[in-house]
Amino acid sequence: MPIINVENLSKVYPVAVKEPGLQGTIAHFFKRTYTAIAAVKSVSFAIEPGEVVGFLGANGAGKTTTLKMLTGLIHPSEGRLDVAGYNPFQRETGFLRKITLVMGQKQQLIWDLPALDSLRINAAVYNISDQAFRQRVGELSEMLTLSDKLTQPVRKLSLGERMKAELLAALLHQPQVLFLDEPTLGLDVNAQVSVREFLKDYNERYGATVLLTSHYMADITALCQRVLVIYQGQMIYDGSLDGLLEKFSPARAVTVELADVKTLSELQVYGELSEVAGRVAHFIVPQEKLTHTLSRILAELDVVDLTVAEPPIEEIIGQIFRSGAVGIS
Repeated sequence: MPIINVENLSKVYPVAVKEPGLQGTIAHFFKRTYTAIAAVKSVSFAIEPGEVVGFLGANGAGKTTTLKMLTGLIHPSEGRLDVAGYNPFQRETGFLRKITLVMGQKQQLIWDLPALDSLRINAAVYNISDQAFRQRVGELSEMLTLSDKLTQPVRKLSLGERMKAELLAALLHQPQVLFLDEPTLGLDVNAQVSVREFLKDYNERYGATVLLTSHYMADITALCQRVLVIYQGQMIYDGSLDGLLEKFSPARAVTVELADVKTLSELQVYGELSEVAGRVAHFIVPQEKLTHTLSRILAELDVVDLTVAEPPIEEIIGQIFRSGAVGIS
């Protein structure tokens, strides 16, 4: 049975509309008119226990709104939700013990106190015994390489250390379902890698289900075999990461090293330029034009080296969002 089951989920917000100018302000004060903005439109998906699923979309696509409905923070306008056997919006104690929500731009730790004090507060909230508390803090802090930082005030920790401490606090009650919204936001490369490795180890050790949103595609490629893609509130893809690349990447990245430097106008005739650095040019070439384009480049330019590869996943995802591939699933 799926641990997360979503059927025709929608969220519509009424937004006040005001005409510009003084007259519009006065009319708005006495009689407001509203327009309906659909943040999420008839989204459906199911996630099995233990899956790590990436949730992708541009800013404003509906990712965070969906996560807030899944965690019961806001009520859906339409549709049905089931998370770990509960209706999220009822916010039952059993439900809250089975889930956690981590938002990279929010914090739950008390700024001026040591992280350990905030962890003790969480333990009291979830009625965790002293023995279980010590065991869980010891195990998680070791996994996060954070053992010697928990007695320092949170404000003294680096951003990466604070994010690790936030994860420890969110996982202290051993939830079955993790909703992670940009957990590596703002972290340096080393801290991002550390958080990814922890999440992978945690999933393997405890069998936790993870729904992860991130703008760092390295998070998705390192952790997720399956991805959901949402565009303007609508689900446009649900499947494997490899399948996403095959479906939305009808192009190849061609890198050419030339014997001498060429101008942009000289190079643009061979295809879409993604980057030019000195004697090296990077093209994005449609699959159907690949053979013809390579033949032209080799015949007309003095080529030192040439490689053909899949475009970076960031480029593919960007193309999906720019093109608005609605209806392709």
